[in-house]
Amino acid sequence: MWVDEMGTAFVVTHGAKDPSLAVAPQVPASVYYVLPRMSTRIFGTSEIAYRLPSVLALGGALLLVGLLAKRLVHRDAGWFAVFACLALKGFDYQAADARPYALGTAVACGALWFLVRWFDRGRWPDAVLFVAGAALLWRVHLLYWPFYLVFAIYAAMHGWRRALPLFVAVALLLIPVAAKAWALRRDAGLHVMTALPGWRALLDSLKPGLVAVMAVGALFWRRRKLEVSSAALILAWWLTVPLALFAFSRATGTSVFLERYLSLSLPGVALAATAAIALWLPEKCWRMAALVVGIVALSTLGRWNVAWPPHHPSDWRGAAMAVSRAADAGTPVLCPSPFLEARAPAWYPGYPTESFLYSNVVAYPVRGAVVPLPFDAEPVPIPPGRFVLYGGGRNAAAWVEWIETRTGRRGHTLGNFGDVLAVAFDPPGATMNFGR
Repeated sequence: MWVDEMGTAFVVTHGAKDPSLAVAPQVPASVYYVLPRMSTRIFGTSEIAYRLPSVLALGGALLLVGLLAKRLVHRDAGWFAVFACLALKGFDYQAADARPYALGTAVACGALWFLVRWFDRGRWPDAVLFVAGAALLWRVHLLYWPFYLVFAIYAAMHGWRRALPLFVAVALLLIPVAAKAWALRRDAGLHVMTALPGWRALLDSLKPGLVAVMAVGALFWRRRKLEVSSAALILAWWLTVPLALFAFSRATGTSVFLERYLSLSLPGVALAATAAIALWLPEKCWRMAALVVGIVALSTLGRWNVAWPPHHPSDWRGAAMAVSRAADAGTPVLCPSPFLEARAPAWYPGYPTESFLYSNVVAYPVRGAVVPLPFDAEPVPIPPGRFVLYGGGRNAAAWVEWIETRTGRRGHTLGNFGDVLAVAFDPPGATMNFGR
């Protein structure tokens, strides 16, 4: 698991009302945790059990993307859109991530599918399912609010009066969520994890390469047009979320422009690519085109050379095992929190390690006397004897540099664990005695 997945495990095992989660109240504010809680009760608390709900949710999202492609683009375009999704690395990543994003993608796709069907057929079950899906989406993640513009744009193309009762119902159901999001806005800056985005970051988030490649043929052969409402929906799905979060970040100075928060737009990228190729592709070639995209996606993005491909470059489990081999029961193990919320005044010396801020120690315990450290390197007492530092990310590297500079002692890494560090420090003049 990587850092946020270990946070998921903490919420599941300790409950959303654990007092230590008060430092990051946005973390447990999701209905998603019901799914890994159910999965781990059935299959145990392995990484696979935590990730299984995301695999199933994204599988459902693929089915819905295929159905939407058949309705919005061409009756034979379903498989092409599915493989176009799989050609997006960020889309694939969601399936193996014990976080809410795959569920959010599935809910967004489902809500759009029922909205499209309701406008096509006018049946009340579709209306009810759309309202339910739209009311659920913001409850999956508080940064999913831009997607409601996608619903609104498609509804506007068909006439607001007809859709107004549905949107009123959705708005009423979202009042509690809006109140929670409004209450959390004041401390939003304390949880910022990335710099303000530039124009290059915005362009990269739109994944224009895939769409451009599929549109090349239209320069020479233009065979058909899309329905205006279908084109509007696809463009809105592709562009709205990145543009809205970019504008929000720049306007407020609080950057929320992270790839995982933009994940709802990825099916829109795939559908935009599908629509682009539909402008010129002969009807009889849809299956062959889908096969080509599928082969390219699976051959270039599939990890066929290993039995269990790593999900994220963070081997916390391997690092914890190495620390436990290197440390005795009384060996100090310095653990800087991997969460930026571990700063004063929320953090204090002696902060309990059985807490959200130390989810890494809770998920992958280590042998030794754990010494909790804050996120940022700052003056703290350094053990005079041997000790180990166990942490991840740039802040752990900053702690290693600070210790080496302050004490003159050189650390010895206990192995390669991606962006996770397990570093042993011997007393001055001692012979290294770690890794036995």
